[in-house]
Amino acid sequence: MVKSMTGYGRAEDTVAGCTITVELRSVNNRYLDCNVRMPRLYLFAEEAIKSRVQNTISRGKVDVFVTLDNTGAEQVKVSVNRPVADGYFAALKELAGTYELPQDISVSLLSRFPDVLLAEKTEEDLEGRAAAICAVLDRALADFDQMRTREGARLEADVLSRAQTIETLVGQVEERSPQTVSEYRAKLEARMQEVLSNTQIDPARILTEAAIFADKVAVDEETVRLRSHIEQLRGMLSKGGAVGRKLDFLIQEFNREANTIGSKCSDLEIARHVVDIKAEIEKIREQVQNIE
Repeated sequence: MVKSMTGYGRAEDTVAGCTITVELRSVNNRYLDCNVRMPRLYLFAEEAIKSRVQNTISRGKVDVFVTLDNTGAEQVKVSVNRPVADGYFAALKELAGTYELPQDISVSLLSRFPDVLLAEKTEEDLEGRAAAICAVLDRALADFDQMRTREGARLEADVLSRAQTIETLVGQVEERSPQTVSEYRAKLEARMQEVLSNTQIDPARILTEAAIFADKVAVDEETVRLRSHIEQLRGMLSKGGAVGRKLDFLIQEFNREANTIGSKCSDLEIARHVVDIKAEIEKIREQVQNIE
């Protein structure tokens, strides 16, 4: 199944007290262009994020937004500064002995002295944080891919419907084309009879002129190639994958054949069919621009 180049995906998770949110948005682009926006502290994870995106997406302009909420997640380690605490304790004992005071030294008393207790933030596990970001990214990519698949199915159905319309119109061109030769022959014969009313008309001359005309307006090769292109288009869509660029080239061939038919035929009915064919081709081209 084909996929659309446009999509949106989002995932969120809380890991070790940190809420990680990943959002992806994409629009049409000829090649893959991935931009990652995230806090500067975690830029080391950018390459891993881009690598995962490249494994999932082949074309499109993709914006990845990563936000991290560390509120309440910071852990603080509190430790006793033993040399300072020992110094205060010894000084208090000396003070009590010198002045014959009761030794009522308590924990609360010691803890109030400067630098007795040290509070330090624990070092963040950056590798673990990067792994957590990538895990949330994988979920966002899955959500993103589901949306692209749904949109791709809609695009495929529309393209196939228009291809069927083109095939019907091609059939009408093929049906009408021989009639234009017969009508030309009849008109030619009528004109010659009008001009040469008293002269014997040469049937061979009429046949020759009609053959020349038939050769000039013959569109058999073009209609056969158009039918072949339609089958090729169906095959590409059935195979799925990243076929958008190939379809874009194929639609150019559609246009080439339609233009040749239009230039060869002076018949009004065929000209109308060609206009309808080109209109459907243009609509397919617009849809193909959205296919990955």
